[in-house]
Amino acid sequence: MEPTIYSLFPPLLMILLVLLTRKVLLSLGAGIVAGALVIHDFHIMNSYQEIVNALKGLFIDEGAIALGSIYLITFLLFLGIVTAFMTASGGTKAFGEWAITKIKTKRGAQLLPSTLGIVIFIDDYFNSLAVGQIARPLTDRHRVSRAKLAYIIDSTSAPVAVLAPISSWGAYIIGTIGGIITANQLGAYQPLESFLTMIPMNFYAITAVVLVFVVSSTNLNIGAMRTHEWRAEQTGELVDPNRKDIPGNLTDEFLSVKTGRIIYLAIPIVTLIIATVGAMVWTGIQNSKEEDLSLITIFSNTEVNFSLFLGGLSSIGVSFLLYVLQKGVKSSILNVFAQGIKSMLPAIYILLLAWMLGSIIDVLQTGEYLAIVVEEAKINASFLPAIIFVMCGLMAFATGTSWGTFGIMLPIAGEIAVNTDVQLFLPALAAVLAGSVFGDHCSPISDTTILSSTGAGSNHIDHVQTQLPYAILVAIGSIIGYIILGFTGEIVLSLFTSIIMVVVVAIVLKYMQKTY
Repeated sequence: MEPTIYSLFPPLLMILLVLLTRKVLLSLGAGIVAGALVIHDFHIMNSYQEIVNALKGLFIDEGAIALGSIYLITFLLFLGIVTAFMTASGGTKAFGEWAITKIKTKRGAQLLPSTLGIVIFIDDYFNSLAVGQIARPLTDRHRVSRAKLAYIIDSTSAPVAVLAPISSWGAYIIGTIGGIITANQLGAYQPLESFLTMIPMNFYAITAVVLVFVVSSTNLNIGAMRTHEWRAEQTGELVDPNRKDIPGNLTDEFLSVKTGRIIYLAIPIVTLIIATVGAMVWTGIQNSKEEDLSLITIFSNTEVNFSLFLGGLSSIGVSFLLYVLQKGVKSSILNVFAQGIKSMLPAIYILLLAWMLGSIIDVLQTGEYLAIVVEEAKINASFLPAIIFVMCGLMAFATGTSWGTFGIMLPIAGEIAVNTDVQLFLPALAAVLAGSVFGDHCSPISDTTILSSTGAGSNHIDHVQTQLPYAILVAIGSIIGYIILGFTGEIVLSLFTSIIMVVVVAIVLKYMQKTY
């Protein structure tokens, strides 16, 4: 179908229902049905077939098995089982008891995942899930709410990955930029050099990471986050007790183990990291046989989901072996597997429905419609980066995909800049990256948002609602930065202004904040 304003209806309906009902599965389902009806002009049987096709598309892509989706879902199940083994063996409890003697403050407990989020930059999926597994025992002991942990994880996953040239994100972006440069015959630009030049222009990603450290250091809580942090501090309840769909929640499911040791947590996590990174490098090398090998080439050809699958499988093997060799009274192995799988089902249900809605939105051409709006708008060239940032934010928010927004908007932004003012070529591309991450950061149907709440063990809608004020604050600072960049061309001044504005507002809010 042709992209029209009606293509905005299904994602807007879904978002409205999420806010009104706080029931994410119901809202996603309604968005899928509404989208199918719009595609087929409310013809019931054709709409039903569209939904069936979207469901089939989760597992079959152009006649072949969609291995990427299956690997990621299986990895989530593996991660649940690994977490169950770490919990049942007493490893999680032992790590929490050890860590609380080393990191004795709530500030330190929040700074740990903030720092890990920067260190583990190779992929946003891996970052979201790995950081959560490492940090959760410590943040739980210091009564950091799961919503706060989810915010920290989410704000140091995609925002960090999009800045790193040696990452799955960096490799994809560099490859896309290369095609845009060739298409527009810009011989003066090189893909890698252009990406590196754009890093300080990605105001949202940089400022979001800065704000995470400000929030972690000062315990700044804005909006709904104050409620979650107050409840965690006063009652020890890290999630809303009325929430039942908490991913990774394994509390009180196993017998108490007196022989728990830190190695029962540390060894599976180290195995997961080494095996996943090793598989990413190995698959990247295998897929780069006829190219000159470099880290960027390797990561541009790596198979992330398959690598996660292999890493998860390796970690399960190690966890299982450690559990079998452990002495003392333990829960049955069958119970550990069952509880681990059960703990991840809420996240998988959300992810599957989000993918279905994404395929419906793709047919509706929601992104293409918003792109047309940008192309046809008559605006002052100096406002171009700011306008692109806002439109990409809306597009990624509605579609739930930053990579999809990259694919649509990078070529369009590049062409607009070349035909308007070539000096705005890189600022326009940087604004696409920043706006896409912003929209993805806020979207309830984004993969990274879902996986961040999964890694933190937070209710998904609680995570979306508590993160939104922080993201909007950073977005406002970024818009101001892009306006300055468009008029002056001064990168340092623009970035500095964005950061200072956000930090100053955060400090003022902290000063006004009486409790939590």
